[in-house]
Amino acid sequence: MGLSDLTAAACPDHCMNALYDQDGSRAALREKWYEDRLYGTETLPLAMSAGVQQYADKTLVFYSAGRTQSYQLGTLYQRGVELAGAMYRLGLRPGDVAAIQVPNWVEGYLVFQAAMIAGIVVLPIIHIYGASEVTYLLRESGARVLFLPDRWRDIEYLERLRDIQDVPDLDHTVVLGKEVPDGCLGWSDFCDLVTVEFPRPELDPDDVAMILFTSGTTAKPKGVLHSHNSLLAELRAGDREGGVNLSPWPAGHIAGVLSILRLYFSGTESVLMDAWDPQAGAELVEIYGVTSSSGTPYHVGSLLEAAARDGRDISSLTRYMIGAAAVPPETVERCERAGITTYRAYGSSEHPTVTSGSIDDSVTQRSQTDGTLNVGCRVRVVDDCGQDVDDGEAGEIVSQGPDQFLGYQRREHNEGAFFPGGWFRTGDIGRIDAEGFLTITDRKKDIIIRGGENIASKEVEDYLAAHPSIVESAVVGAPDEKFGERVVAYLILASEHEITLEAIQQHFETLRVAKQKTPVEIEIVDSLPRTPTGKIKKFQLREKLWPKRNYGPSSSIELTHNGDFVRNSIRARHGFRSH
Repeated sequence: MGLSDLTAAACPDHCMNALYDQDGSRAALREKWYEDRLYGTETLPLAMSAGVQQYADKTLVFYSAGRTQSYQLGTLYQRGVELAGAMYRLGLRPGDVAAIQVPNWVEGYLVFQAAMIAGIVVLPIIHIYGASEVTYLLRESGARVLFLPDRWRDIEYLERLRDIQDVPDLDHTVVLGKEVPDGCLGWSDFCDLVTVEFPRPELDPDDVAMILFTSGTTAKPKGVLHSHNSLLAELRAGDREGGVNLSPWPAGHIAGVLSILRLYFSGTESVLMDAWDPQAGAELVEIYGVTSSSGTPYHVGSLLEAAARDGRDISSLTRYMIGAAAVPPETVERCERAGITTYRAYGSSEHPTVTSGSIDDSVTQRSQTDGTLNVGCRVRVVDDCGQDVDDGEAGEIVSQGPDQFLGYQRREHNEGAFFPGGWFRTGDIGRIDAEGFLTITDRKKDIIIRGGENIASKEVEDYLAAHPSIVESAVVGAPDEKFGERVVAYLILASEHEITLEAIQQHFETLRVAKQKTPVEIEIVDSLPRTPTGKIKKFQLREKLWPKRNYGPSSSIELTHNGDFVRNSIRARHGFRSH
C-alpha cells in the first residue's frame, strides 16, 4: 500500500495521528501542543511565504566540486513557486508523493521548495542509495514522480535507473543533466512547464508533509511520517542566531531537510555542501566567515586537521553542534582548545531534537552529556515494562514532543514502538543526572551509525544470506576513527567453503547496495554466542570490538535549540518550561 492509500485508509482528512493513537493519547498530546502554542494553524507553504518576506535578501551557497553557486532566498522562493506550478501541470496534486534523490544542488533545493508549496508530500532519498533501496522506497511510498541527476561524481544514476522496476505508481521521472533516457523528462522540459497560475493547496497543519525512510531494528527501512506542525515545531525551536551556517548533511537526511528549510525561520545564512570534503570545508569557513556548523566527530575532526594543514583561518567558526554518532568527550575538548564552543545533541528521524547542549553549559556538561530538553519535549527513563527507573539509573529513553513524528507508514511498524500515553520508544539507553542533563550510554536498536547514517544490521545480514557460501551471519558496528562506526560481519560458512572480504564486497556491488552498508571487515567463526532461546548475543560481539569508554553511541541528531529539562522541577532556562 502506498502512502496516499494508507493516508486515506487511516483518516480521510490526511491526519495520520490515528496510526498509533490506540489509547487516545496522541489526540490529547496534540491538543496540549495547540494550547501551548507549539502547534498552530499555519502550514509550511504559508510559513515559507511569511518567512521570505523577512529574509528575502539572505544568501544560500551551494558548494559542489568545480562549481559554487549563490542565490538570495527571495529569488529561490519565486522560482520554487513557478516550479510548484510545473508540478501541478504535470498532474501532481496535494497528497501525492514526490521522491527527490538529488545532492545539495540548487535544483534539488528548488524541487523540495516547489513540492512543499504545492502541498505535495516530499520523500527525500539519500543520494548514494542504490537501485534496490530506491525501488523499495518508491514502492512503499507510492511516489508519483522521481527527481534524480544523470550522474554525480562516480555515480551513474542512469545505470541505476534501468534497474528500478515494478514501481506502478511512478508516472514521471525527471532527470537533471544532459543525458535523458526515453520515457523521462529532462530538467529543461520540466522547467518549460513553469507557471504561477495554479490552485493554491488547501492543507491542514496536521496533514503529512514529508515521509522519510530510516533504518532501525528491522531489515527494511521504515517510513517516518511528519506533518506540517511537527516540522514547524522543530524549525521554530531553533536559535535565531544570525551569522552563516555550514551544512555537511545530505539532502536526504533529516538534518539536511532541516538545513533546506531553516533559513525561512531564522536569519542564519547557509552554505550547503553536496559531499563532505574537509579541505573544501575549511576553505568555505574562511571565505564566507562561517560562524556555526554541525556534524559528526569525523566532520569536525577532519575540518580542524585540514585547516591546520592548509593554514586556513577558521576563527569565525565559534559554535558547533555534534552528534549522529558516538561522541568522545575528547572531541568536544579538542574543539574547545581551538576556540569552537561545541555541544552534543540527541534525536532521531522520528523525533529530530529531543535534547541539546548549550553554549552556556560547562565544558564538562557539553562533553559528557547530550544536553537538556528541547522546547515542549518530555523524557522518561524506563525499564522493559515501561516503568520509571530510579533517578540517575540507566534505562530506555522514551520521549514526547511537538516535533515528534506522526507514526510509521506501515501500521505494523507502530506496534511496540510506543508505550501508553504516546511515549515513543527510542531504543536508546541513557540516564538523567540531578541537573536534568541526559546522557545516552548505549542503545537497544540493532543499528550501525556510519557517518551519521543508520544502517540496519539485519538488512546487511539479509544481503549476506544471499551468498551461497554463507550459512549465517551476525553484523555489528565497530569503532571507526573516521566515520564513527564501521560494518563488521561474523560469518559461519557452509562446509568446505571459503570466502574473502573482496568476494563479499563484490557480492554487495552485484546486488547494487550502497557502499556504506558493505562490510569492511569479516571474521569467520564456527559458532556465535547465543541465548537459551537461540538468539545471538550481539553485545558479546560488540564487547570484543569496543574498548571501555565513558560515552555511548548516540542515535541520529538534528539541528538544535537549547531547551530545558525539568524533571521534578529541577530547573528551567531561557523562559522555556517542559510540561
